Amino acid sequence: MTTKTPTKTKKKVIARNQAAFAVLVVAATLLTLAPARLAADPRPHSPAQDASEKPKKDYALIFGTVWDKDGRPLYGVKVKMRRADHKRAQWELVSDHMGEFAQRVPVGTADYIIWAETKLPKGAKPVETKVHIQNNERVDIGLHLN
Repeated sequence: MTTKTPTKTKKKVIARNQAAFAVLVVAATLLTLAPARLAADPRPHSPAQDASEKPKKDYALIFGTVWDKDGRPLYGVKVKMRRADHKRAQWELVSDHMGEFAQRVPVGTADYIIWAETKLPKGAKPVETKVHIQNNERVDIGLHLN
């Protein structure tokens, strides 16, 4: 039967304590440096993000509100838009709870035709509104339904 000498046991305890102390020092260092790094750059950042970020494209905006005959905004109305030189609708939108809709269109000089898709008597055509865009501006319109 062999017995361990007290010196070997003490050496193991000391080594275990030193390892625990080293882990504690590293953790304390990380905790003190992390807030400084977050304050310097609040958003997560990686080098791969820099390569994937694209420059934002410029655009013009057509913003409108659909109104009923009494001047109240209408929710859920289908709004169609097309360039004046096209035959069919290029965009279909639905008015929100405030009766509003918005569509980004390419920058440049162009005319757009906008109308609301509603039930009409046979043979009647929807009321169309023409909008002229010049460069990257915002144009506000109102579609008044009868």
